[in-house]
Amino acid sequence: MRRKLDKQATKSLSKAIIGWSENVDFPEWLIAGVKAKVDTGARTSALHVENLEAIDRDHVAFDVVTGQKQRRHHRVTAKVLKWARVRSSNGLYTERCFVTTRVRIATVEKEIELSLVSREDMQFRMLLGREALKHDFLVDVGHRTLATKKKKKAKRRAK
Repeated sequence: MRRKLDKQATKSLSKAIIGWSENVDFPEWLIAGVKAKVDTGARTSALHVENLEAIDRDHVAFDVVTGQKQRRHHRVTAKVLKWARVRSSNGLYTERCFVTTRVRIATVEKEIELSLVSREDMQFRMLLGREALKHDFLVDVGHRTLATKKKKKAKRRAK
């Protein structure tokens, strides 16, 4: 029993500890600092997009919107992984487009599956679900942005 616990502890130590929200980068899309809520209750991850349109049978184009006060639109083209019905937190089913892309959270970079959806009324532009977190992260729900805390600018004092 002791040996098994030691193996599990060693595996846990190799995982990045993240808070209940983090900033996510999309290196392939040249997008940085998307605010994401870590949601271990959600299986899949979801990203807020606007102007989703099918280019052909296998590709879509969409705008990733970053920032809330200063909204920036980043036009992205991606290969469609699948279209699937997803049950949202309010219990309703919707048909969503899924794509895969690389994300970077702190020092961890990995490929994840994302559903593209409107999260216009939500505080966070992205939800990070269990599938994106598994194998690489431990979540400390008592803290926010442990791994990707932005450096605060020094305040200038008046003389």
